[in-house]
Amino acid sequence: MNEIKKIVLAYSGGLDTSVIIPWLKENYKGAEVIAACADVGQPDDFPAIEKKAYASGASKVYIMDIKKEFLEEYVWPVVKAGCVYEGKYLLGTSFARPLISKKLVEVARKEGADAIAHGATGKGNDQVRFELTVKALAPDIKLIAPWRMWHIKSREDALAYAAAHNVPIAHQTEGEPYPYSMDWNIWHLSHEGADLENPANAPKDMVYMVTTPPEKAPDMPEYVEIGFEKGIPVSVDGEKMGAVELLTKLNAVGAKNGIGIVDIVENRLVGMKSRGIYENPGGAIIMYAHKELEYLCLDRATMHCKEQLAGKYADLVYDGMWFSTLRDALAAFVDVTQETVTGTVRLKLYKGNIISAGSTSPYSLYSEEFVTFGEDEVYNQKDAEGFINLFGLPLKMKAMMMRKTEKK
Repeated sequence: MNEIKKIVLAYSGGLDTSVIIPWLKENYKGAEVIAACADVGQPDDFPAIEKKAYASGASKVYIMDIKKEFLEEYVWPVVKAGCVYEGKYLLGTSFARPLISKKLVEVARKEGADAIAHGATGKGNDQVRFELTVKALAPDIKLIAPWRMWHIKSREDALAYAAAHNVPIAHQTEGEPYPYSMDWNIWHLSHEGADLENPANAPKDMVYMVTTPPEKAPDMPEYVEIGFEKGIPVSVDGEKMGAVELLTKLNAVGAKNGIGIVDIVENRLVGMKSRGIYENPGGAIIMYAHKELEYLCLDRATMHCKEQLAGKYADLVYDGMWFSTLRDALAAFVDVTQETVTGTVRLKLYKGNIISAGSTSPYSLYSEEFVTFGEDEVYNQKDAEGFINLFGLPLKMKAMMMRKTEKK
């Protein structure tokens, strides 16, 4: 341990990462600890976090605003790919971790650090996501995961350690403390733990910190129109917006109308199932709208192939393989499919429901002239006979063979 002289810590300002600072200094004698905190849109008091990191023993603190990069380089590629893990999870934590880890590597290089540390537990997916990114980008940098090493096993242990090492802890002054483990960024908010650990328990209303419970949403529907260019959302109700402004707007509209609540028992990469509640108001709207536009703009073969590959792409993101060759290759395929995914989608939002209300695109493959039930001059229905004869030939050949063998 003595060869490690400088450590960059993924710092959130919470109890665990605050305790990690003195633990690292205690167990890596003489090592300097640099706290790096990523602002991915969580509603935190970053000046207070910086102050707390110094008070906990950090020699330097980085507060990195990476919301724009997060959306443009990590979220939008996944939206274009249509990735949804196990049919429900919109990957809010999963695609934030590679970017955060990339920033940790950048800080480590700048500071000449020997190691990167994180506060992910040995039971979760995040340890994999953090460490695979570091291995991909900086294989020479050592990784430290205190939760897999130390004697601290509970919140009570952490509080006792904090008290013994003069780590400042924020005290709750009113009511009961919020009992759930959360991960919050501009794309989503997740909740795990406490009574949610039993899948038989319905989530209480107090769980929701972003989205209005659907039954409490307005009694009148609200309409919203999202504009896309090459698969990327660029406008809301005709107004062009940057990525952060656009998602902030759709988060507000969706949250008001009870949109984007997901309750899932998912398969973690480490082998166990976990139950989580996700709030994804803006993300749910964007993903739905994007799919509606693809229905209009993608041909059958491309859409069906893309749907098959989306599951594999989602697995790669979930598993922390963002910087893998296969994800790069799938992203290149997706980019080609999105060349014509440009247009607008109108949606009706009502008490947790997203309902299609019309789509338009200059690249629409839909032709009323061809599909009409009325009289037309562009489609010869007699052509279908030859097509069916050829398409059904394998079935006919098999039936003829079976009839011949049955007679013997």
